[in-house]
Amino acid sequence: MTPAARLSAAIELIDTIERDRVPAAKALKEWGTAHRFAGSGDRAAIAGLVWDVLRRFSSSAYLMDSDTARARLIGMLRLERNMDTATMAAFFDGSRFAPEPLTEAEQAALSHRSLKHAPAAIAGDYPEWLDPHLAKVFGAERIAEAIAMASRAPLDLRVNTLKSNRDKALKALAHLHAKPTPWSPNGLRIELSADARNPGIQAEEDFIKGGIEVQDEGSQLAALFTAARPGEQVIDLCAGAGGKTLALAALMQGKGRLIATDRDKRQLVPIHERLSRAGVHNADVRTPKGEADPLADIRATADLVVIDAPCTGTGTWRRNPDAKWRMRPGALEIRLKDQVEVLERAVPLVKAGGRITYITCSVLSEENNEQVRAFVAKHPEFSVLPPEQTASVLWDKADDFGQAALQSPEGWLMTPRRTGTDGFFVSVLRKVS
Repeated sequence: MTPAARLSAAIELIDTIERDRVPAAKALKEWGTAHRFAGSGDRAAIAGLVWDVLRRFSSSAYLMDSDTARARLIGMLRLERNMDTATMAAFFDGSRFAPEPLTEAEQAALSHRSLKHAPAAIAGDYPEWLDPHLAKVFGAERIAEAIAMASRAPLDLRVNTLKSNRDKALKALAHLHAKPTPWSPNGLRIELSADARNPGIQAEEDFIKGGIEVQDEGSQLAALFTAARPGEQVIDLCAGAGGKTLALAALMQGKGRLIATDRDKRQLVPIHERLSRAGVHNADVRTPKGEADPLADIRATADLVVIDAPCTGTGTWRRNPDAKWRMRPGALEIRLKDQVEVLERAVPLVKAGGRITYITCSVLSEENNEQVRAFVAKHPEFSVLPPEQTASVLWDKADDFGQAALQSPEGWLMTPRRTGTDGFFVSVLRKVS
Protein backbone atom coordinates (compact mmCIF):
# COMPACT_ATOMS: atom_id res chain seq x y z
CA MET A 1 0.00 0.00 0.00
CA THR A 2 1.14 3.54 -0.70
CA PRO A 3 1.42 6.03 2.18
CA ALA A 4 -1.62 7.84 0.77
CA ALA A 5 -3.64 4.60 0.68
CA ARG A 6 -2.75 4.00 4.31
CA LEU A 7 -4.19 7.43 5.16
CA SER A 8 -7.43 6.54 3.36
CA ALA A 9 -7.65 3.27 5.28
CA ALA A 10 -7.06 5.09 8.58
CA ILE A 11 -9.87 7.55 7.81
CA GLU A 12 -12.20 4.63 7.08
CA LEU A 13 -11.26 2.94 10.36
CA ILE A 14 -11.64 6.08 12.46
CA ASP A 15 -15.09 6.60 10.99
CA THR A 16 -16.02 2.99 11.84
CA ILE A 17 -14.74 3.25 15.40
CA GLU A 18 -16.69 6.44 16.09
CA ARG A 19 -19.87 5.50 14.21
CA ASP A 20 -20.19 1.95 15.52
CA ARG A 21 -18.64 2.59 18.97
CA VAL A 22 -16.29 -0.38 18.64
CA PRO A 23 -12.94 -0.69 20.44
CA ALA A 24 -10.06 0.33 18.21
CA ALA A 25 -8.23 -2.99 18.62
CA LYS A 26 -11.32 -4.89 17.43
CA ALA A 27 -11.82 -2.58 14.45
CA LEU A 28 -8.17 -2.92 13.42
CA LYS A 29 -8.27 -6.70 13.68
CA GLU A 30 -11.45 -6.95 11.60
CA TRP A 31 -10.03 -4.58 8.99
CA GLY A 32 -6.88 -6.68 8.67
CA THR A 33 -8.95 -9.85 8.24
CA ALA A 34 -11.04 -8.21 5.52
CA HIS A 35 -8.00 -6.76 3.69
CA ARG A 36 -5.60 -9.67 3.35
CA PHE A 37 -3.61 -7.83 0.69
CA ALA A 38 -2.28 -5.43 3.35
CA GLY A 39 1.12 -6.54 4.55
CA SER A 40 2.30 -6.47 8.15
CA GLY A 41 4.06 -3.16 7.56
CA ASP A 42 0.86 -1.66 6.15
CA ARG A 43 -1.20 -2.88 9.09
CA ALA A 44 1.34 -1.51 11.58
CA ALA A 45 1.42 1.88 9.85
CA ILE A 46 -2.38 2.11 9.67
CA ALA A 47 -2.70 1.08 13.31
CA GLY A 48 -0.18 3.77 14.24
CA LEU A 49 -2.25 6.38 12.44
CA VAL A 50 -5.47 5.26 14.12
CA TRP A 51 -3.95 5.17 17.60
CA ASP A 52 -2.40 8.61 17.09
CA VAL A 53 -5.78 10.04 16.05
CA LEU A 54 -7.29 8.62 19.24
CA ARG A 55 -4.47 10.25 21.20
CA ARG A 56 -5.35 13.60 19.59
CA PHE A 57 -9.07 13.00 19.19
CA SER A 58 -10.31 16.30 20.64
CA SER A 59 -7.44 18.62 19.79
CA SER A 60 -7.31 17.53 16.15
CA ALA A 61 -11.02 18.26 15.68
CA TYR A 62 -10.62 21.63 17.41
CA LEU A 63 -7.67 22.55 15.23
CA MET A 64 -9.59 21.74 12.04
CA ASP A 65 -12.91 23.11 13.33
CA SER A 66 -14.52 19.85 12.23
CA ASP A 67 -15.16 16.50 13.89
CA THR A 68 -15.13 14.23 10.82
CA ALA A 69 -12.74 11.29 10.66
CA ARG A 70 -10.86 13.01 7.85
CA ALA A 71 -10.50 16.24 9.83
CA ARG A 72 -9.24 14.38 12.89
CA LEU A 73 -6.59 12.60 10.81
CA ILE A 74 -5.42 15.85 9.20
CA GLY A 75 -5.29 17.58 12.59
CA MET A 76 -3.34 14.69 14.08
CA LEU A 77 -0.78 14.80 11.27
CA ARG A 78 -0.07 18.40 12.19
CA LEU A 79 -0.23 18.10 16.00
CA GLU A 80 1.29 14.68 16.61
CA ARG A 81 3.52 14.14 13.59
CA ASN A 82 4.42 17.77 12.84
CA MET A 83 3.61 17.35 9.13
CA ASP A 84 3.58 20.61 7.19
CA THR A 85 0.80 21.54 4.78
CA ALA A 86 2.87 21.00 1.63
CA THR A 87 3.82 17.46 2.63
CA MET A 88 0.24 16.73 3.57
CA ALA A 89 -1.03 18.03 0.23
CA ALA A 90 1.28 15.62 -1.59
CA PHE A 91 -0.50 12.70 0.09
CA PHE A 92 -3.98 14.17 -0.20
CA ASP A 93 -3.91 14.44 -3.99
CA GLY A 94 -7.08 12.58 -4.98
CA SER A 95 -5.23 9.94 -6.98
CA ARG A 96 -6.23 6.27 -6.87
CA PHE A 97 -6.66 5.10 -3.24
CA ALA A 98 -5.51 8.48 -1.93
CA PRO A 99 -7.69 10.91 0.08
CA GLU A 100 -9.28 13.80 -1.78
CA PRO A 101 -7.19 17.01 -2.05
CA LEU A 102 -7.15 19.40 0.90
CA THR A 103 -10.00 21.88 0.72
CA GLU A 104 -9.55 25.61 1.09
CA ALA A 105 -11.16 25.41 4.55
CA GLU A 106 -8.74 22.67 5.61
CA GLN A 107 -5.73 24.61 4.34
CA ALA A 108 -6.97 27.74 6.13
CA ALA A 109 -7.39 25.83 9.39
CA LEU A 110 -3.87 24.44 9.11
CA SER A 111 -2.53 27.93 8.47
CA HIS A 112 -4.45 30.00 11.00
CA ARG A 113 -5.90 27.84 13.80
CA SER A 114 -4.03 26.65 16.91
CA LEU A 115 -4.69 25.26 20.39
CA LYS A 116 -3.61 28.48 22.09
CA HIS A 117 -7.09 29.28 23.43
CA ALA A 118 -8.47 25.74 23.55
CA PRO A 119 -10.07 24.57 26.82
CA ALA A 120 -7.84 22.36 28.96
CA ALA A 121 -9.76 19.16 28.18
CA ILE A 122 -9.39 19.76 24.45
CA ALA A 123 -5.74 20.81 24.53
CA GLY A 124 -4.95 17.85 26.80
CA ASP A 125 -7.21 15.41 24.90
CA TYR A 126 -9.28 13.97 27.73
CA PRO A 127 -13.02 13.82 28.55
CA GLU A 128 -14.32 17.16 29.84
CA TRP A 129 -15.90 15.61 32.93
CA LEU A 130 -12.41 14.61 34.13
CA ASP A 131 -11.08 18.18 34.10
CA PRO A 132 -11.81 18.99 37.78
CA HIS A 133 -10.33 15.64 38.81
CA LEU A 134 -7.09 16.27 36.93
CA ALA A 135 -7.01 19.90 38.09
CA LYS A 136 -7.12 18.66 41.69
CA VAL A 137 -3.89 16.72 41.13
CA PHE A 138 -1.95 18.77 38.58
CA GLY A 139 -3.49 22.25 38.63
CA ALA A 140 -2.31 24.41 35.74
CA GLU A 141 0.08 21.65 34.64
CA ARG A 142 -2.75 19.26 33.77
CA ILE A 143 -2.55 20.02 30.03
CA ALA A 144 1.16 19.19 29.90
CA GLU A 145 0.60 16.06 32.01
CA ALA A 146 -2.29 14.93 29.81
CA ILE A 147 -0.35 15.53 26.59
CA ALA A 148 2.41 13.29 27.95
CA MET A 149 -0.21 10.68 28.84
CA ALA A 150 -1.33 10.79 25.21
CA SER A 151 2.14 10.11 23.79
CA ARG A 152 3.15 6.70 22.51
CA ALA A 153 4.68 4.48 25.18
CA PRO A 154 7.96 2.62 24.70
CA LEU A 155 8.20 -1.13 25.16
CA ASP A 156 9.60 -1.78 28.64
CA LEU A 157 10.99 -5.11 29.78
CA ARG A 158 12.01 -6.42 33.21
CA VAL A 159 15.00 -8.70 33.53
CA ASN A 160 14.15 -11.73 35.66
CA THR A 161 17.04 -11.86 38.13
CA LEU A 162 16.18 -15.46 39.01
CA LYS A 163 17.54 -16.42 35.60
CA SER A 164 19.50 -13.54 34.10
CA ASN A 165 20.96 -10.07 34.63
CA ARG A 166 20.65 -6.76 32.79
CA ASP A 167 24.06 -6.84 31.09
CA LYS A 168 23.35 -10.27 29.66
CA ALA A 169 19.89 -9.25 28.47
CA LEU A 170 21.21 -6.04 26.89
CA LYS A 171 23.63 -8.07 24.78
CA ALA A 172 20.93 -10.55 23.77
CA LEU A 173 18.57 -7.74 22.70
CA ALA A 174 21.14 -5.46 21.09
CA HIS A 175 19.49 -6.04 17.69
CA LEU A 176 16.34 -4.40 19.07
CA HIS A 177 18.34 -1.39 20.35
CA ALA A 178 17.33 -2.07 23.96
CA LYS A 179 18.64 0.41 26.52
CA PRO A 180 18.60 0.48 30.34
CA THR A 181 15.56 2.19 31.84
CA PRO A 182 16.28 5.38 33.82
CA TRP A 183 15.10 4.19 37.24
CA SER A 184 14.59 0.45 37.55
CA PRO A 185 17.85 -1.48 38.03
CA ASN A 186 16.36 -4.40 36.12
CA GLY A 187 14.53 -2.55 33.35
CA LEU A 188 15.14 -2.41 29.59
CA ARG A 189 13.51 -0.01 27.15
CA ILE A 190 12.89 -0.27 23.42
CA GLU A 191 11.76 3.00 21.85
CA LEU A 192 9.21 2.66 19.05
CA SER A 193 8.53 5.06 16.20
CA ALA A 194 4.98 5.94 15.19
CA ASP A 195 4.91 3.42 12.32
CA ALA A 196 6.94 0.71 14.03
CA ARG A 197 5.63 -2.77 14.60
CA ASN A 198 5.97 -4.10 18.11
CA PRO A 199 8.97 -6.44 18.10
CA GLY A 200 8.15 -10.09 18.59
CA ILE A 201 9.52 -10.27 22.13
CA GLN A 202 7.72 -13.56 22.77
CA ALA A 203 9.87 -15.17 20.07
CA GLU A 204 13.14 -13.99 21.62
CA GLU A 205 15.24 -16.72 23.26
CA ASP A 206 15.58 -14.69 26.47
CA PHE A 207 11.79 -14.46 26.76
CA ILE A 208 11.20 -18.12 25.96
CA LYS A 209 13.72 -19.13 28.64
CA GLY A 210 12.19 -16.78 31.21
CA GLY A 211 15.00 -14.23 31.32
CA ILE A 212 12.80 -11.24 30.50
CA GLU A 213 9.18 -10.18 30.91
CA VAL A 214 7.18 -7.32 29.41
CA GLN A 215 6.48 -4.79 32.19
CA ASP A 216 6.30 -1.00 32.24
CA GLU A 217 9.04 0.60 34.30
CA GLY A 218 6.44 2.20 36.58
CA SER A 219 5.07 -1.22 37.42
CA GLN A 220 8.60 -2.43 38.10
CA LEU A 221 9.16 0.47 40.50
CA ALA A 222 5.86 -0.22 42.25
CA ALA A 223 7.06 -3.76 42.91
CA LEU A 224 10.42 -2.46 44.18
CA PHE A 225 8.66 -0.09 46.60
CA THR A 226 7.03 -3.09 48.30
CA ALA A 227 10.53 -3.99 49.56
CA ALA A 228 9.59 -7.68 49.50
CA ARG A 229 12.43 -9.64 51.07
CA PRO A 230 13.65 -13.24 50.95
CA GLY A 231 12.01 -15.39 53.62
CA GLU A 232 8.88 -13.24 54.01
CA GLN A 233 5.29 -14.31 53.63
CA VAL A 234 3.92 -12.16 50.81
CA ILE A 235 0.38 -12.09 49.46
CA ASP A 236 -0.40 -10.65 46.03
CA LEU A 237 -4.09 -9.97 46.55
CA CYS A 238 -4.93 -8.77 43.02
CA ALA A 239 -2.44 -10.88 41.08
CA GLY A 240 -4.28 -10.96 37.76
CA ALA A 241 -2.02 -12.33 35.03
CA GLY A 242 0.96 -12.23 37.41
CA GLY A 243 3.17 -9.34 36.25
CA LYS A 244 3.87 -8.04 39.76
CA THR A 245 3.82 -11.57 41.20
CA LEU A 246 6.83 -12.41 39.05
CA ALA A 247 8.60 -9.23 40.11
CA LEU A 248 7.91 -10.01 43.78
CA ALA A 249 9.27 -13.54 43.35
CA ALA A 250 12.52 -12.14 41.95
CA LEU A 251 12.82 -9.71 44.88
CA MET A 252 12.34 -12.65 47.26
CA GLN A 253 15.07 -14.61 45.43
CA GLY A 254 12.87 -17.68 45.49
CA LYS A 255 12.90 -17.78 49.31
CA GLY A 256 9.87 -17.44 51.54
CA ARG A 257 6.19 -17.92 50.75
CA LEU A 258 4.48 -16.04 47.93
CA ILE A 259 0.70 -16.41 47.63
CA ALA A 260 -1.08 -15.10 44.55
CA THR A 261 -4.83 -14.77 44.22
CA ASP A 262 -7.49 -12.65 42.56
CA ARG A 263 -11.24 -12.23 42.96
CA ASP A 264 -11.66 -12.83 39.21
CA LYS A 265 -10.31 -16.32 38.60
CA ARG A 266 -10.33 -15.71 34.84
CA GLN A 267 -7.55 -13.15 35.31
CA LEU A 268 -5.34 -15.83 36.86
CA VAL A 269 -5.34 -18.15 33.84
CA PRO A 270 -1.94 -17.04 32.39
CA ILE A 271 -0.13 -16.94 35.73
CA HIS A 272 0.74 -20.64 35.95
CA GLU A 273 2.64 -20.75 32.65
CA ARG A 274 4.38 -17.45 33.42
CA LEU A 275 5.55 -18.63 36.85
CA SER A 276 6.89 -21.86 35.34
CA ARG A 277 8.76 -20.06 32.56
CA ALA A 278 10.27 -17.60 35.08
CA GLY A 279 11.54 -20.41 37.31
CA VAL A 280 9.44 -19.39 40.32
CA HIS A 281 9.09 -22.27 42.79
CA ASN A 282 7.89 -20.56 45.97
CA ALA A 283 4.53 -19.30 44.66
CA ASP A 284 1.17 -20.71 45.70
CA VAL A 285 -1.66 -19.66 43.36
CA ARG A 286 -5.01 -19.62 45.18
CA THR A 287 -7.84 -19.72 42.61
CA PRO A 288 -11.26 -18.81 44.09
CA LYS A 289 -13.85 -21.59 44.17
CA GLY A 290 -17.42 -20.45 44.61
CA GLU A 291 -17.96 -18.28 47.68
CA ALA A 292 -15.14 -19.86 49.69
CA ASP A 293 -12.33 -17.54 50.81
CA PRO A 294 -9.08 -18.81 49.26
CA LEU A 295 -7.16 -17.12 52.10
CA ALA A 296 -9.31 -18.42 54.96
CA ASP A 297 -6.30 -20.15 56.57
CA ILE A 298 -4.28 -16.94 56.81
CA ARG A 299 -4.85 -14.58 59.71
CA ALA A 300 -2.39 -11.92 60.84
CA THR A 301 0.68 -13.77 59.50
CA ALA A 302 1.57 -11.88 56.32
CA ASP A 303 4.69 -9.72 56.29
CA LEU A 304 3.42 -7.98 53.18
CA VAL A 305 0.12 -7.75 51.31
CA VAL A 306 0.37 -6.20 47.86
CA ILE A 307 -2.76 -4.63 46.42
CA ASP A 308 -2.55 -3.83 42.72
CA ALA A 309 -5.99 -2.30 43.04
CA PRO A 310 -8.72 -2.27 40.40
CA CYS A 311 -8.84 1.30 39.12
CA THR A 312 -9.88 3.55 36.25
CA GLY A 313 -6.55 3.03 34.47
CA THR A 314 -6.04 6.73 33.78
CA GLY A 315 -2.30 6.18 34.13
CA THR A 316 -2.25 3.78 31.15
CA TRP A 317 -3.88 6.06 28.57
CA ARG A 318 -0.77 6.18 26.40
CA ARG A 319 -0.98 2.40 25.94
CA ASN A 320 -4.76 2.32 25.47
CA PRO A 321 -5.80 5.75 24.19
CA ASP A 322 -9.35 4.82 23.22
CA ALA A 323 -10.12 3.70 26.77
CA LYS A 324 -10.29 7.28 28.04
CA TRP A 325 -12.97 8.18 25.52
CA ARG A 326 -15.11 5.22 26.63
CA MET A 327 -14.70 6.05 30.33
CA ARG A 328 -17.81 7.34 32.11
CA PRO A 329 -18.18 8.99 35.57
CA GLY A 330 -19.92 5.92 36.93
CA ALA A 331 -16.75 3.88 36.37
CA LEU A 332 -14.90 5.94 38.98
CA GLU A 333 -17.60 5.33 41.58
CA ILE A 334 -17.49 1.58 40.97
CA ARG A 335 -13.72 1.46 41.26
CA LEU A 336 -13.70 3.43 44.49
CA LYS A 337 -15.98 0.82 46.05
CA ASP A 338 -13.79 -1.99 44.71
CA GLN A 339 -10.71 -0.38 46.27
CA VAL A 340 -12.33 -0.03 49.69
CA GLU A 341 -13.38 -3.66 49.54
CA VAL A 342 -9.93 -5.00 48.68
CA LEU A 343 -8.23 -2.84 51.32
CA GLU A 344 -10.62 -4.22 53.93
CA ARG A 345 -9.79 -7.77 52.80
CA ALA A 346 -6.10 -7.07 53.39
CA VAL A 347 -6.44 -5.84 57.00
CA PRO A 348 -6.87 -9.19 58.82
CA LEU A 349 -4.07 -10.80 56.80
CA VAL A 350 -1.27 -8.51 58.00
CA LYS A 351 0.71 -9.32 61.12
CA ALA A 352 1.89 -6.70 63.60
CA GLY A 353 4.77 -4.84 62.04
CA GLY A 354 3.72 -6.04 58.60
CA ARG A 355 2.76 -3.79 55.73
CA ILE A 356 0.31 -3.21 52.91
CA THR A 357 1.50 -1.77 49.61
CA TYR A 358 -1.40 -0.09 47.82
CA ILE A 359 -0.85 0.44 44.10
CA THR A 360 -3.01 1.89 41.34
CA CYS A 361 -2.35 2.68 37.68
CA SER A 362 -4.41 5.83 38.11
CA VAL A 363 -3.48 9.50 38.55
CA LEU A 364 -6.77 10.51 40.20
CA SER A 365 -6.62 11.69 43.82
CA GLU A 366 -9.91 9.99 44.68
CA GLU A 367 -8.37 6.59 43.95
CA ASN A 368 -5.00 7.41 45.48
CA ASN A 369 -4.38 9.96 48.23
CA GLU A 370 -8.00 10.23 49.34
CA GLN A 371 -8.40 6.45 49.44
CA VAL A 372 -5.30 6.10 51.63
CA ARG A 373 -6.38 8.89 53.99
CA ALA A 374 -9.82 7.30 54.42
CA PHE A 375 -8.24 3.91 55.11
CA VAL A 376 -5.86 5.22 57.79
CA ALA A 377 -8.68 7.17 59.42
CA LYS A 378 -10.71 3.96 59.66
CA HIS A 379 -7.73 1.81 60.67
CA PRO A 380 -5.46 3.85 62.97
CA GLU A 381 -3.36 0.74 63.58
CA PHE A 382 -1.85 1.47 60.14
CA SER A 383 0.39 4.40 59.28
CA VAL A 384 1.88 5.52 55.97
CA LEU A 385 5.61 5.04 55.60
CA PRO A 386 7.23 8.34 54.54
CA PRO A 387 7.69 8.32 50.75
CA GLU A 388 11.34 9.34 51.02
CA GLN A 389 11.91 6.21 53.09
CA THR A 390 10.32 3.90 50.54
CA ALA A 391 12.38 5.45 47.72
CA SER A 392 15.55 4.14 49.37
CA VAL A 393 15.07 0.94 47.32
CA LEU A 394 16.34 2.97 44.33
CA TRP A 395 19.69 3.47 46.05
CA ASP A 396 21.75 6.09 44.21
CA LYS A 397 18.74 7.23 42.15
CA ALA A 398 16.48 7.93 45.12
CA ASP A 399 17.21 11.66 45.26
CA ASP A 400 16.69 12.17 41.53
CA PHE A 401 13.46 10.18 41.66
CA GLY A 402 12.30 12.33 44.56
CA GLN A 403 12.73 15.39 42.38
CA ALA A 404 10.97 13.84 39.39
CA ALA A 405 7.91 12.10 40.85
CA LEU A 406 5.07 13.78 42.73
CA GLN A 407 5.53 13.18 46.44
CA SER A 408 2.71 13.49 49.00
CA PRO A 409 2.19 12.39 52.61
CA GLU A 410 0.32 9.38 51.21
CA GLY A 411 2.93 8.16 48.72
CA TRP A 412 4.41 8.51 45.25
CA LEU A 413 2.74 9.42 41.96
CA MET A 414 4.62 8.61 38.76
CA THR A 415 3.51 10.04 35.42
CA PRO A 416 4.76 9.87 31.81
CA ARG A 417 5.76 13.55 31.96
CA ARG A 418 7.64 13.34 35.24
CA THR A 419 9.18 9.87 35.31
CA GLY A 420 8.78 8.57 31.75
CA THR A 421 6.65 5.70 33.04
CA ASP A 422 2.96 4.93 32.97
CA GLY A 423 0.98 6.70 35.68
CA PHE A 424 1.33 4.78 38.96
CA PHE A 425 0.52 5.63 42.56
CA VAL A 426 2.24 3.71 45.39
CA SER A 427 1.58 3.94 49.12
CA VAL A 428 3.19 1.72 51.77
CA LEU A 429 1.31 1.30 55.06
CA ARG A 430 2.76 -0.37 58.13
CA LYS A 431 0.73 -2.04 60.86
CA VAL A 432 1.80 -0.81 64.26
CA SER A 433 3.36 -3.51 66.41
